[in-house]
Parts: sequence; structure tokens; C-alpha cells
Amino acid sequence: MIKTDILIIGAGPTGLFAVFEAGLLKLKCHILDALPQAGGQLSELYPKKPIYDIPGFPEVLAGDLVDNLMEQIKQFEPGFTLGERAETIEKQEDGTFIVTSNKGKKFHAPVVAIAGGLGSFEPRKPLIEDIEFYEDKGIKYFIKNPEKFRDKKVVIAGGGDSALDWSIFLSNVASEVTLIHRRNEFRGALDSVEKVQELKNSGKIKMITPGEVVGLKGAEHLEGVVIEENGAHRTIETDYFIPLFGLTPKLGPIGDWGLDIEKNAIKVNNALDYQTNIPGIFAIGDVNTYPGKLKLILCGFHEATLMCQAAYQIINPGKRYVLKYTTVSGVDGFDGTRKEAPKAVVKAIV
Repeated sequence: MIKTDILIIGAGPTGLFAVFEAGLLKLKCHILDALPQAGGQLSELYPKKPIYDIPGFPEVLAGDLVDNLMEQIKQFEPGFTLGERAETIEKQEDGTFIVTSNKGKKFHAPVVAIAGGLGSFEPRKPLIEDIEFYEDKGIKYFIKNPEKFRDKKVVIAGGGDSALDWSIFLSNVASEVTLIHRRNEFRGALDSVEKVQELKNSGKIKMITPGEVVGLKGAEHLEGVVIEENGAHRTIETDYFIPLFGLTPKLGPIGDWGLDIEKNAIKVNNALDYQTNIPGIFAIGDVNTYPGKLKLILCGFHEATLMCQAAYQIINPGKRYVLKYTTVSGVDGFDGTRKEAPKAVVKAIV
């Protein structure tokens, strides 16, 4: 059982910033996310694309924003459980909650903050016969441990940043990397497209475009994929097939928690603290809805801030918190670090 002050479901930018705001209030957080790494959509879908509407950043790459948020919250030592989905929730007699993941791990907290973006992301699976049979037998939708592909033959399908980036990375790990895309054009960062072109020219990556994986071969595990190319079919040997066609957002099991749902989003009280119809459960960021809702990262940051203030009152009933600007109060990390503005020098000028 993992115990914490606030259990945050979702490791996207809103969930990460909530850790910082909670830390200022001396509240500990644990983050649970179904994806294998922190950052949500920013890390999984467009890490190399710039964002232009983050205050103070005329332009910041999505991946860099995640790195900065992780650095900002490091001092508050949040716990992370990644690659697991929140499955069930049980309210205890004392008003606290126990959330259980799809892998049976339990989390106990007086406050639950759902910051799941557009929901629990699930991979878009290609429509290939018997694909479920080969899952975990050679088909991977996420890459958690690149070393698993060391000296193996790998086929990657897709035309976006993820397919390009992993093709580049695995070209130095796998014995053979083949990138397959239905079109000749790729939708990705220009430097990634150019790097893949270089690797193709040097023979470190094989490329099949336009082409499509239409079948799978192997008795006990994946041994090859059937490719349709220019109307003809052929089979190439491979140890792993990694289809990277993006993610589909779904509210998932959270939709069965008794929360008020409207068009696949959780209704909250935006007049006060973004609490749901169940006291102690909040929803912040893209996962919530209310009159005038805007699905922007900066709005999620605002919602996280007010949520943490309300969480403080739930965890510390009757205790008054006096808000101070960090320029005045400084920031005390749970790791013993302290950040503060330089002290003013009192000196007469003659």
C-alpha cells in the first residue's frame, strides 16, 4: 500500500505542476499513469514540437517543457508508478480513498486528483488478423526498455515523430531496423526526417515506402511480417514489430467511478476548486469540463493551483494557510534544499 497526501492520476503537465503547488503546501504526492514515462501527450505524441502559449516561454519544445517540470518538482520527491492504469476506487469510512491499479497495486490518499488529460491513452492498433495473439510475443506498442531489442531485428511502422525517433535510437541498438510507412512523406520534426534519411543512405536503416504490414507470421511467437508493397506481398523476418500509430484517449475505468460525466469529460465545480460530485476527488486539466472550459496547458496549471489549496483544507481541517509569494517565502524542498531570493542589503547611501 502506497500512502500519500494527494494521489495524482495522470503524469501530464497539469499533474506534474500540481506536485509543485502541493509541495509549497507541504503536501506529498504520488503520480499514477498508464503511459511508461511522464509527460502525457507532450512526451508520447509530439516531444519535438514547439508550444507557443506557455507564459514566459516565447517558444518551448514539448519535451523540454516536461523536462523543466520534472526538474521543478524534483525537490518535492514525488512518487511515480508508471505503466499502470487506475482501475477501481473505494471510499473508506474516514473519507479517504484506496485506488487499485490494473496490476493490483494499491494507493491510499485523502485526496485524489484526476489529471488524466483526455483520458487513459491506448495505442491505435493496426487492423491485422491475429494481432492479439502476438502481443507480448513480438509485438510492442510502447518501448519501455530499449535494451530488449539489443541485437534483434525490428520492424517499425508509422510516419510520425515516435516512429522516426525510435528508428533513429534503435539503429544503434538493434541488429536491423526496418521503417515502414504507407506514404513517402513523414509527419515529424525536420531534423528527425533528415537523420532517418542519412541513416537510410548509410545502410543503418532499411525503409519501405509506400508500404504496409498486412500480416504476421510465427507459430509460438512473431517470426516475420507480411508487407504489401506496390500491390505485391512479401514476408520479411523480424523479432519485433512495433506499430506506432498514435494513441486513442479513453476515460477508461474512471468512467465507472460514479463521477458526473459529460461527453467523455468529468464535470467539476469551477466556481471554487475543480472538485467533482464526490468530495475529495478533483479533476484538473483536459479531463474536466465546466462552462467556458478551455483545453490549454496554462489553464490546467491554474486549476492545479486552486485544487491544491482545497486539498490542503481537506487534509488539514481548520488549519489556516496564509498564501505567500515564493519571492517572499522561498521554496523548501522535501530533500532539504531551499531556494530563496537574495536578502536585501540595508546600507545608507551618503
